[in-house]
Amino acid sequence: MTPASRLIVGPFNRVEGDLEISLAVADGIVSDARVTAPLYRGFEHILQHRPVSDALVVAPRICGICSVSQSRAAAAAIAHWAGAEATANGRLAADLMLAAETVADHLTHFTLFFLPDFARAEYAGRPWFSAAATRFRALHGEAAQAFLPARARFLHLMGLLAGKWPHTLALQPGGSTKSIDSGERIRLLAILAEARRFVETQVIGDDLERFAALATPDALAAWVTESESGDLRLFLRIADDLDLKRLGRGPGTLMSYGTALCSPGLWRDGVAAPLDLTSVREDVSHAWLAGTAEHPAQGRTLPDADKDAAYSWCKAPRLNAQPVEVGALARQVIDGQPLFRDLMTHHGSNVRDRVLARLFETARLLLAMDDWARALRPRDPFCADIPLPDSGSGVGLIEAARGGLGHWLRVDRGRIAGYQIIAPTTWNFSPRDAAATPGPLEQALVGTPVTPGETTPVAVQHVVRSFDPCMACTVH
Repeated sequence: MTPASRLIVGPFNRVEGDLEISLAVADGIVSDARVTAPLYRGFEHILQHRPVSDALVVAPRICGICSVSQSRAAAAAIAHWAGAEATANGRLAADLMLAAETVADHLTHFTLFFLPDFARAEYAGRPWFSAAATRFRALHGEAAQAFLPARARFLHLMGLLAGKWPHTLALQPGGSTKSIDSGERIRLLAILAEARRFVETQVIGDDLERFAALATPDALAAWVTESESGDLRLFLRIADDLDLKRLGRGPGTLMSYGTALCSPGLWRDGVAAPLDLTSVREDVSHAWLAGTAEHPAQGRTLPDADKDAAYSWCKAPRLNAQPVEVGALARQVIDGQPLFRDLMTHHGSNVRDRVLARLFETARLLLAMDDWARALRPRDPFCADIPLPDSGSGVGLIEAARGGLGHWLRVDRGRIAGYQIIAPTTWNFSPRDAAATPGPLEQALVGTPVTPGETTPVAVQHVVRSFDPCMACTVH
């Protein structure tokens, strides 16, 4: 075996926020990886000592891409602290907002962030390259040209539902302050119908119901070969040629807080189990942060930029002292979707199935959004007035597009005494912990091929992008 060489990859384009990865490469494969989030932001400090309601203004500014997710988690934390519930219309409106952001994120990731790497010159000799270059070339490919106006039209939903996007102030502990009248509901349904047509014709190439009913790997394989319609089928043919189901193997333990569609839970050793968050700890042994491993309900964020052995501003959240993977694949597996249970059992989490799960979830969400929009009752209240106690604590757990997002809130005499956030990419892109256990991406990168002379290895790009990182949220 030849001695390992070091390769620094980054900054990454088509990624929200700053990311740098240090790789040890021996005999043409990655033997070790360290993932660095090099930017400190400190939203926990910004929120300290403010009135509790300020969380609804400040937290969405953590990220423009995930702003509804941050708003929803902040509102949920305050509602939990107050022991309150949103109105029925408020819950439906909030679910529609979060689903709209998730669908937009999934389609943006697939079309603009992930697929362009298959139009790179490294793949020029592959039989599918000409089709991939025509469809997937960054910005100027047919897929991007069709998607960008469709995305803009789809996000008109946010104007109707949230008043504006990003950084809406409509989401509140009692529901949504933006009511929907009968005319607006008709417009919602029309936009959803238009989005469905786009996804069915351009992305999936089939009816949403038929695609979402695929229940076995054999059924998926047969579906891919029966037509050449849709970018997903082309991607799956590429994935088979490049054997992407064997690339980017994650730690094997998956977690989901649950959604309006998907059950919460934990997937470990091939078995689904209830989710118990009492054992969550945020390890800071390799982060530029002082302190010890603490549960986020009691956690702190104390910068220590000169700390020995540290290499990231990202904490290392662990559940039962183990790293876990979060995201659309985790949601589908834990929810019991048979196709993804089968795929997870045979191949573990991997590049292909993370991407496939996002498109599967997109189909499920668009179908559900139509039902939720029809269930709105314009004459009924959308928001309840919630009296707030003087002190206490609460937690808001939601599923953002990229996975589980948690806000832990402590209140003393009406002011924020503590606020801790664990974002999805904090789970997935965490550094090592005190036991030197790598985070999920660090584990997934081991074994990735690197061709001699590559400075931004294409396979490494595939693995990183399969998690769809949002580094701005990662460092809070």
